[in-house]
Parts: sequence; C-alpha cells; structure tokens
Amino acid sequence: MNVFFKGCKDSLYAFAKAYFLCISHSVYPRESISLSMELSQLDIQLKTLPTSPGIYQYYDKEEKLLYVGKAKNLKKRVLSYFNKTIDNGRIRTMVKKIHEVRHIVVATETDALLLENNLIKKYQPRYNVLLKDDKSYPWICIKNERFPRVFPTRRLIKDGSEYYGPYTSMKTVKILLDLIKSLYKLRTCNYDLSREKIEAGKYKVCLEYHLGNCEGGCEGKQTEEDYHKHVEHIRQIVRGDFKESLHQFKNQMQKHAAAMEFEEAQRIKEKLDILENYQAKSTVVNPKITNVDVFSIISDEGYGYVNFLQLSHGAIIRSHTLELKKRLDETDKELLEIGIIEIQQRFDSQSKEIYVPFEVDLGDSIKVTIPKLGDKKRILELSERNAKYYRMERFKQTKIVDPDRHTNRIMAQMKVDLRLSEEPRHIECFDNSNIQGTNPVAACVVFKNGKPSKKDYRKFNIKTVEGPDDFASMEEVVFRRYKRLLEEDEPLPQLIIVDGGKGQLSSGLKALETLGLRGKIAIVGIAKRLEEIYYPGDSIPLYLDKKTESLKIIQQLRNEAHRFGITFHRNKRSNAALGTELEEISGIGEKTIVTLLKHYRSVSKVKEASKKSLTEVVGTSKAAIIYNHYHTK
Repeated sequence: MNVFFKGCKDSLYAFAKAYFLCISHSVYPRESISLSMELSQLDIQLKTLPTSPGIYQYYDKEEKLLYVGKAKNLKKRVLSYFNKTIDNGRIRTMVKKIHEVRHIVVATETDALLLENNLIKKYQPRYNVLLKDDKSYPWICIKNERFPRVFPTRRLIKDGSEYYGPYTSMKTVKILLDLIKSLYKLRTCNYDLSREKIEAGKYKVCLEYHLGNCEGGCEGKQTEEDYHKHVEHIRQIVRGDFKESLHQFKNQMQKHAAAMEFEEAQRIKEKLDILENYQAKSTVVNPKITNVDVFSIISDEGYGYVNFLQLSHGAIIRSHTLELKKRLDETDKELLEIGIIEIQQRFDSQSKEIYVPFEVDLGDSIKVTIPKLGDKKRILELSERNAKYYRMERFKQTKIVDPDRHTNRIMAQMKVDLRLSEEPRHIECFDNSNIQGTNPVAACVVFKNGKPSKKDYRKFNIKTVEGPDDFASMEEVVFRRYKRLLEEDEPLPQLIIVDGGKGQLSSGLKALETLGLRGKIAIVGIAKRLEEIYYPGDSIPLYLDKKTESLKIIQQLRNEAHRFGITFHRNKRSNAALGTELEEISGIGEKTIVTLLKHYRSVSKVKEASKKSLTEVVGTSKAAIIYNHYHTK
C-alpha cells in the first residue's frame, strides 16, 4: 500500500471488498475473482502498470470515463496521482472517484499525444479540457487536381486528395512547407487548370511567376508531367524519405556558398538540419487507413488475449483487450474468430475491413487483410504489443490474486515446452562440485510446483569415485538418491535435471536403469554454454526461447543446485584445512578440536599454548595429550 497518499487512503481501502473484473469476457462466462481485504482491483492495476509510453484512462464505479492523459512512463505518471499530497481540489476529488485504470501502450510520446487528442474529442471526459474541432491537429494536403496544390489544413475532405499527418504543431508543418517551396516551384492559386482552359488562354501568369516561385503552368509554360515529378518528391519528404530532397538541398547550399551568398547558405543549412532530425509521421496515425478494425491474439495454455484497435481516418479511437478462457484446447484461429465477433457486437462496429495476423473465416461481409509490410503492418504490430502487455499484467495480477492458477499455467507450459507426458510438479536437479578432485561433493535441490522446497535439499559426499570424474560421481549420487527414496517408499519426481551435457545425462540414465526406473522418470541434461537441453538417445539438443518461463525455472534450478553444492564444498574444504593437523593427535575428537579453534583461533596458537592454558580450555587429561604431542616432538 505504499503507493497511496494519505488523501485517498480511506477511499482505496473502501474498494478492498470490490470484485476484480475478469477483463471483459470469456468464451464461456466465468465468475469474478473475489479479492482479499488487503488488495483492491485498483491496487493491483497500479502495481502492474507498464513503464512504456501511452495513454491512461480513469473510470469511476459506474464505468464512466473521468479522465484521459498521456505519459512517457505510464507507471510513473499514474502513480504520481497517488503517492503525494495534492493541493488542487478538483484533482483530489477526481482521484477519490477512481475505481479502475485502463491504458493503451504506444510507441512514442508523439503517438501518445495524438491518441490522447482523439480520445478526448470522442468521449469528452469530465475532468479533461474540451478540445474543439478548430483546435485539432494540422495535416498537409496534396490536393486532387491536375496541378496539385500543397497546403496545410485542419479539415479532412473525402475528395480523393492525399492527407499526411497529423502533426503535433503547426510550426513543424510550416517548416516542411517552407522547405518544399524552397525546393520546388508550386502554384498557390486556386484556378481550375484544365487542359481546355489553359489552351484557350483563359489565365495569365501572376506575380508568383515573376518572383520565381511558380513556373507558369496556367499559361502552359510548365508541363503536367514535369509538375508531377515535383509532387512525387514532395510525397517522399512528407513520408520521411528525404534522400533525393536532401541531395538537392545540399547542392543548393553549396552553390550559395560558392557564390559567396553565405546568409542564404546558412538559411538552407538550418532547414537541412531540421529536416535530417525530423520524423515525418507516426506509426499510430496514417490518413489512408480509415474505418478499419485491427485484431491480434496472444495465447498460452489456458487463455487467449484478443486486442482490438479501432481506427478512424488512421487515428486510434478505441482500444480493448478481451480475455478468453480455453475449455477444449481451442486454437488461436478459433479464439480470434470468437473474439472478433464478440468485440464487434459489443462495440457495435460497422467497419467493413479488418487487419489480422492470419486468415480467419468471418463470411463475405467483412474484408480480411493480413498486412505484410508498411503502415498496416506497423499498426498490427502495435496491436500485438498491447496484447502482450495486457497478458503480462494479467500474469502479475494472477500471481497476487490467484497463485494456484499461476502455478497451474506454468506447469502446463513446462509440460508442453519440455515434451513431457505429465506436468513436472516435483523436479530434482543434481550438480557435482570439486577442485582438482579434492573433497568431491554433490548437491540435489528440489522444486515443488515451480518453487524451491529447501527442506528436501540433500548433500552428498562422493564415496566410490577416486579423482575428478564427474560422470562417475553423477552416476553414484543419482543411484544413492533414488535407491533411498525407493527403500523409504517416498514419492519420486516427475523430472530429473542433471547439470551438464550428454556425458552427465548418460551417467544419470545408467543409474536409473540399474534401479529399474528408466522410462518411469523423465531425465534431461542442461549444458551451460548455450543452455542446450539434452534428452536420452537424442544427439540434437532442444533450445528453448530465452524468455520462456520454462527455461527460467530450469535455470533457477541449475543455479540453486550450483550454489548449494559450492557452499557445501567450500565448507568441507575449509574444515579439512583447519582441522587436519589436530586430527592427527590420538585421543582428540572433533568436539575438542572445535573448542580449541574457537578459543585460540588457529592451530599455531594451540601449539604455543602452555599446559595451564590448555587445561583451562579442554581439561587436564586432554591438555596433557595435546601438550605432550607437540613438546615431546
């Protein structure tokens, strides 16, 4: 509860009896998860927010939108409302009403700004400043004409014209247009330059022609083909492809410099610097994409997560993630089809085209597009990113609210990833430890339900192997471990992991075969260098995704076995080094040696001690034995 400030503490505790909504809907309706008194739905949402840029939305108990805001770091920004005293009365009132926090992850701060603008204008939340249409963001329009004009606008008209943006400031638009006009001579008049009217001599060149800003297309002094070459270069600029334009711009700068026109050269250089550092458009918004629904899916063993982005004129106006619980091991295709139908019905979507990652069967009334590259692909990737973030949040929330479900999911995933016949609820991992064959030991660590069970850890002194032989040592400890379990009728693990490659795996397998357990317990070896996982009888290792939880648990087991074994080996080696000389004294046992070392701190001081001093520490008879042992010699 340390993220909450005093002003809303009582309010947050009041929500502790609320139900945690199970994210929209599932394939079959399922009941909400009841929370404990300590954690409310809002607590959990705040703890699991991502640190990515995006927008956040505050809702009250009636699911009414209170506020939409943008953030470079969602978690830091949202928590700032709760971890400090707020002087503003309206903000304090709003915070007390917050019952749920939702968010949309985007790629950049600019994307967050544009998305915030779209959502505020669409929903007009109570605590947001009202954004009117005349204050909307500017676009660059290339007019659908024979000699296209290029100009800024805040209105999008469906007349076949091309619109690029929106841009976050009119200053940026003016810089781009100023740059374009300095490179290409374009008309600024609004005449109808049809072929018939030009041939009839209806128009005369204006002042712009005499100033050198236009090439006089109205009198036929410039061809339509030549003019459209300029327009194509302009398209490249507003799309972010500046290669050709930069080349021409640099040539102009060099010509002015060569002509000793340094002020003009400096002016062009400043614009060139701005152009080189500018990104012309956003992955969130593309004006060519309008009235389209975007769907993506991320799934695991138990659930599917379908993300939905609704686009209007290329801008995201709605985002939602639907959680679907699997009942019959449905495929991603089946889940996505169910999710699309449910979401479109729920939000009354009239879109006739959808973007999806793979083919789905939805009938002929909807056009299905599978983007491969460009703007459409980037928007689909943004949807997938939102689905992944949502899934990660649910994992974190589930770990807090429902740890059993979290464990069941991991166990089911490990069964699939490691190709096991049953879930590895009980796993044991072995590791050998020795230095040049001295004091050889081994360790066995035990994980149950994916967590360490330290009371079941075991240490082994190697008894039958001489010298540094890891293979023979592994065979000995595996044999001793499971021979003991069989004799005591203790439960056997579902999975054994040996730290090492094919050699250690073969040794462990040999021990199981001797005990008649081969085939009854799954056993694998893990090599440290590339995290290869070896199976009996298979020379080709398995490589798990570095980010999978299955590999993380295996690595945790291996590291824990290594730590446990090294600690045991180090202690044994230290005890051996300290006690060797005193152990040579006949009649002196381990307890007396420990007492002497505790008192004198070293063997050399024991040698130098007087008989009287020794008598005070270990008694008369043992003091005489120790004193005579050293001084007789």
